[in-house]
Amino acid sequence: MDVDNEDTQESHAPSIHRPSSPVQRASSVPFNSPSYRVGYVYSSDMMLHSSSHGHPEQPDRITRIRNTIRDRGLLSKMKQLPIRPVKKQEALLVHSEEHWDKVLAIHYMTPQDIIDSESYYESLSLYVMSGTTRAARLSCGGVIEACLAVARGELQKSFAIVRPPGHHAEPEEHMGFCFFNNVAVAAKVTQLLTPVRKILILDWCNGTQRAFNDDPSVLYISLHRYERGQFYPCGPFGSMESSGEGPGLGYSVNIPWPKKGMGDSDYIHAFQQIVMPIAMEFAPELVIISAGFDAAAGDDLGECFVTPAGYAHMTHMLSGLASGKLVVALEGGYNLDSISKSALAVVEVLLGSPPPELPPQQVMEAGTETVWQVAMEQSKYWKSVNPKACEPQILKAHRQHHLYTQYEMLQVPLMTQAFEERFGSQVMCTSDILENPTMVVFVHEFGNLRIELDGKSTCDVRLEHSYLIDFSKELIGWIQGERYALLDINLFPRPFASTPLRGSSEHLSRDLLTYLWDNYIQLSQAKRIVIVGHGPGCKALVEFLENRRANVMKYVSAVVQVVGNVDIPAIPKSLEDLRLWYENHSLVILHNEHPVFISGIKIMPKRHGRVIKIDEKNPIKLMMQALPLIQDYMKTALASPV
Repeated sequence: MDVDNEDTQESHAPSIHRPSSPVQRASSVPFNSPSYRVGYVYSSDMMLHSSSHGHPEQPDRITRIRNTIRDRGLLSKMKQLPIRPVKKQEALLVHSEEHWDKVLAIHYMTPQDIIDSESYYESLSLYVMSGTTRAARLSCGGVIEACLAVARGELQKSFAIVRPPGHHAEPEEHMGFCFFNNVAVAAKVTQLLTPVRKILILDWCNGTQRAFNDDPSVLYISLHRYERGQFYPCGPFGSMESSGEGPGLGYSVNIPWPKKGMGDSDYIHAFQQIVMPIAMEFAPELVIISAGFDAAAGDDLGECFVTPAGYAHMTHMLSGLASGKLVVALEGGYNLDSISKSALAVVEVLLGSPPPELPPQQVMEAGTETVWQVAMEQSKYWKSVNPKACEPQILKAHRQHHLYTQYEMLQVPLMTQAFEERFGSQVMCTSDILENPTMVVFVHEFGNLRIELDGKSTCDVRLEHSYLIDFSKELIGWIQGERYALLDINLFPRPFASTPLRGSSEHLSRDLLTYLWDNYIQLSQAKRIVIVGHGPGCKALVEFLENRRANVMKYVSAVVQVVGNVDIPAIPKSLEDLRLWYENHSLVILHNEHPVFISGIKIMPKRHGRVIKIDEKNPIKLMMQALPLIQDYMKTALASPV
C-alpha cells in the first residue's frame, strides 16, 4: 500500500515558504465551478482503519453520514473535493517528527506486532491495523483540502466527512481515537498557503487547544463535558481558566460543562452569551467547526442531549461570520443514528436552509452557572462579553420559593412598574406585617453569586442552597419564636428592564428601601424596628438611613451590618445627629481578615458602634455564625427605650 514514500525518506521537515501569487494548490486536481457553493470530502479508503472488537470509532460512521446526505438528495448539490494524504511538512506544522514517524510506523507493523502492542494503544484509547496510517493521513489531508477550497474562494462552505477524528491528537502524541490533529494542521496550512490569517476554530466537543495556546491568530472556542477535569481527556487544560498563554492569552475560550445531560438550551445560551460575542469581536476570516457529535442525544459516551436542530442553529449562527466562509470537519460522535441525523441537519444549513424551529428552551442551572462563570473569566479579555447579562438568578429564586412554601410568607406588591420589573417577587413578609408592633427588616442580595460563591473553580450552587435553607430556618424560627414581624428584601436586581427609573440607577436599591419605608413600614403598627443588612445590601441600607434619618431615629431601635469582606458603609460626618445616633445603635460584623485590619492594627473608623470579628469568609456562613450575637444585640436594643 502506498503511504507516500517520499515523505518517509525525509529526516527533517523541509521549510514551507509562503508562495508567491497566484497561490498554488496543495492538491494536483484544481477545480473552479461557480455552480457549486458547498463542497465535501470523502473517501472509502478511510474505512481501512477498522477494529474487529466492536470499537465505537467504526468505519460505518462516515458511510452512514454520506448515505444519509445522499438519500436526502443533497449530495448532488455539493462538489466532491479531491482528497489526498497529509504531507510530512504539513503535519510537522503541528506535530513533532517523532509523532509523524510513530503514525507511519503503524503501516509496517506485522499482525503479531499489532497483537503485542494492543495494551499500549488501548492505554491511549486507540486501536491500530495496517490500514490505520493511510486512513489517518487521508483524514487530515481531506480537512486541509476542505479548508483550502473555502479559503481560496473556490467554495463558500465545505464539509469534511473524515475519520479517524483528530481533535484529541496532541503535538507529541496520538490519543483518544485520533492520530493527527486534522483541524489544527489544516488551519496552519491554510494560513501558509492562502491570504487567510485570522481563523476561528469552534469545537463543540474538545481538543486542539494545545496547538494554538500561544497563537493570537487562531481563536479557539470549545464547549465540552468537563466535570472538574475528570471527564476525558481529563486534567485542567480544558477548564474555564485555561485561556491561552503569552501572546495567545485570551484566545482560548473553554466552556466546560460540569455534568452530563446538557442540551440545546445550554449550548444555545452559551453561543448567545459567549461564543458569538467573542467571535464577532475577533472577526475571523475563516471559521472551522470541529464537529464532534459526542454531545448528540443518544450518544452513550457523551451522555448529553443536543438535537439535530440544536446543531443546525449553532451552524447557522457561525455561518454569519467570515463572510460565510465555513468549514465543518467531522470529529467524534459514536451513535450512528445521532451522528447521521446531526450531520444532515448541519449540511442542510450549509446549503442554505434555515434551521428548524426549536421548542421553548429552559437553560439548566448548571448551564446558567457555567456560562456566567465563563463570562466573568472571558470579560478580562473581550469587551463584548457582559457577565451581568448572564448572571444567574438561582439563589434568590430558591430562597423566595423556600420562604413561601415553608413559612407562608407573602409577596409584597410593588406599585411602580420600574420596581416591579427589577425586584418583583423579591420582597417577602410575614402575614402580621401591618399589625405587629415589632418588625425585623432584613436587607440583602442573596442570589448574587459573585458574592456568595467561594470561587469559580469550586462553584457548588447546591451547597449554597443548603446554606440558605439552614440560615432561613434559624432566622425565621427565632423571629417567630419572639413574635416579631419580618420584612425580607432582596436587593439583587434583574439585569434588564424596559422601564427607566427616575434619577441614577446607582441608587436603585436605596430608592426601593425608601419606597418600602414610605408605603409599608410607616403605615404599619411597628414602633420598634431592627434593620439588618447583609453583604452588598449594607450600602443601600446606610444610604436609606441618610434619606429618612428623622423617622429612622424615631422608630429604629438597632442597625446591624453583617459586612463580611465588602466595604463598610458609614454615616457621613456632615450628618452629625444621625452619626451620633448610629454610633449608639449599630453593630458591625466583619471577617477577621477584612482590609480594615492591617497587620493587627485596628483602623476601624470611630463612626461605628460595636464591631465583632468572625473567622469565616463565606458570606452566608458568616451570617449563620453571627446570628446568636445578632439575636442578643437585638433583644437588648428592643428592650431599651427608643
